[in-house]
Amino acid sequence: MQTSLWYQNDYRIRKKVMAFTNQYWIEDGGGNVVGYTKQKMLRMKEDIRIFSDASMNGELFRIQQEQVLDMWGNFAIVDSSSNAVVGRIRRSAMSGIAADEYLLFDAAGQQIGRVFENAGRGLARKYLPGGNLAPEKVCVEFLGRPVGEIKQAFKLVGDEWSVDCSNIPPQFDRRTLLGAVILMGMIERDRK
Repeated sequence: MQTSLWYQNDYRIRKKVMAFTNQYWIEDGGGNVVGYTKQKMLRMKEDIRIFSDASMNGELFRIQQEQVLDMWGNFAIVDSSSNAVVGRIRRSAMSGIAADEYLLFDAAGQQIGRVFENAGRGLARKYLPGGNLAPEKVCVEFLGRPVGEIKQAFKLVGDEWSVDCSNIPPQFDRRTLLGAVILMGMIERDRK
């Protein structure tokens, strides 16, 4: 595995929903599959494994919820080959009520950013009839400064998000941001 795989500028996450469980593919800017995961059905806490492809051989990294009873959702992003934590994600306490928001932490546990949906757009998407058909547009902020957007493409079946990392600090491991997008897809979208 190349070390540059998780430091690229563009990714796309696709979600297939016409299967028994939700499935997600992570693609690089060239459309090459660099990761695959599927949602487990019955679980006490989230333990999401990302593999190199749909054969589910070669685990790359995992998203582990740190406690069973954790209403805010604290998640560690763990490199599977070294078991090192490369980042952390915390679901905001108010996430899901008005708009989705996740806080991003580096490997040392310092908050460095957040991904969040505009409150007005979030309210419309959640509570207006047909609002869930409006594509999500999630802002990415680092050290209080806007650095990009995660845009969902309009699709009637499935979901597809474009993740622009071109303005994100180059030393930041993108698995933390990609993990937040997958969590938003698995947790927030399933509640709507």
